[in-house]
Amino acid sequence: MLLRSVLLFALAALFEIGGAWLVWQGIREHRGWIWIGAGVIALGLYGFVATLQPDAEFGRILAAYGGVFVAGSLAWGMLVDGFRPDRFDVIGALLCLAGVAVIMYAPRG
Repeated sequence: MLLRSVLLFALAALFEIGGAWLVWQGIREHRGWIWIGAGVIALGLYGFVATLQPDAEFGRILAAYGGVFVAGSLAWGMLVDGFRPDRFDVIGALLCLAGVAVIMYAPRG
């Protein structure tokens, strides 16, 4: 169950961050409506993937995903745009991922 949840967070991050990046490229980099449309589709797929999480609490899933989004956005920037995070970016991302672990995977009675 834990592995499934982590993989779903990774897939959701790919769709949301990738979708936002495609929209950014379409508008800010003047790549056109096909890029924007692909981004909108990817963003819609993100919303669908988020519903597949084993936990049924919308607020918990989206709160935890916020931490995944922070770390994933920095990773995307590094891999796709050549962004070089500084130590504060890395520390912040690690803190966010620790928050994800607490929100999603802490034992509950």
